Amino acid sequence: MERNVQEDAVTTSSSLVDLSAEIVSAYVARNHVSMTDLPGLIASVHATLNGLATGTAPISAAEDFEKPSPAQIRKSITPDTLTSFVDGKPYKTLKRHLASHGLDPYSYRARYGLPADYPMVAVNYAAQRSELAKSIGLGRVGGQASAEAPTGRGPRKAA
Repeated sequence: MERNVQEDAVTTSSSLVDLSAEIVSAYVARNHVSMTDLPGLIASVHATLNGLATGTAPISAAEDFEKPSPAQIRKSITPDTLTSFVDGKPYKTLKRHLASHGLDPYSYRARYGLPADYPMVAVNYAAQRSELAKSIGLGRVGGQASAEAPTGRGPRKAA
């Protein structure tokens, strides 16, 4: 019986190494990781998998994220950009950026303790897009949509 337990432990250990290598290689294929950070990443993934396999690692559904202060929230909103609390970079619109991190606007606001009216689009960018939409006739009712009636191919030439 003891022999089977040892064999299971060796099999589990080797499968964890294989699984860790697979996870890390998939992550590194899509993300930039410096050579100095790679051993730590491998060790972290392996330790997490080992903890999950033995039942010693707590599985936390929600991570604790640093909530920005009201001053940081105000500073993150400028007329031209919104600074993301995920990576600290400025964006004109946050929706696609948040989706790339597995978030939607509601979960982003909840994660960082942002007010419900926190914008997802920079003010100047929204105004620019609004002006463009109005200039091409969007938002007008039926007959008012276009000032000029579309013309056909033009008059035919006489033969």
